[in-house]
Amino acid sequence: MKKVALDEVRNEPNPLQVHEVRKPVSKVLDTSDFAMNYFELDAGESFSGGLHTHHDQEEVFYIQEGTATFEVRDDVDDETSEVDVGPDAAVRFAPGEFQQGVNKGEERVVGLALGAPGATHDWDDIESVVYCPDCGEETGHSLALVDGRFEMTCNECGYEHD
Repeated sequence: MKKVALDEVRNEPNPLQVHEVRKPVSKVLDTSDFAMNYFELDAGESFSGGLHTHHDQEEVFYIQEGTATFEVRDDVDDETSEVDVGPDAAVRFAPGEFQQGVNKGEERVVGLALGAPGATHDWDDIESVVYCPDCGEETGHSLALVDGRFEMTCNECGYEHD
């Protein structure tokens, strides 16, 4: 057994600077098959850096305080819809379902992001929806974390973003 209090978990914000407070609870607990991150989002902040999916992992977000707005797509080419979640509510995204959670209100959002299987990301199984200048539209992009920064490559034409 391993136990930890949230105030003992070091804050590790996203490299894209899309939020100030993210505490990787599962890292401290040394989980191998389950991911858990604690978030506090101020107005305009998001859980991640954009609309994305994990092809190998389902995600559940539990919103304890405030209301998070999730932008959702079933496929890269689909229209984006929105769903509001919280407080004291949860939402699940299946592997392959695109999502991005944002605090569009003024009240702080406090919540947990839970993922399984796996406690860490397999970057080869993440796909982001990003505008590609060569294709002239939003397309699916592969993602790599290199030296603490994200590199994206268009899955349609191979364009590499700087």
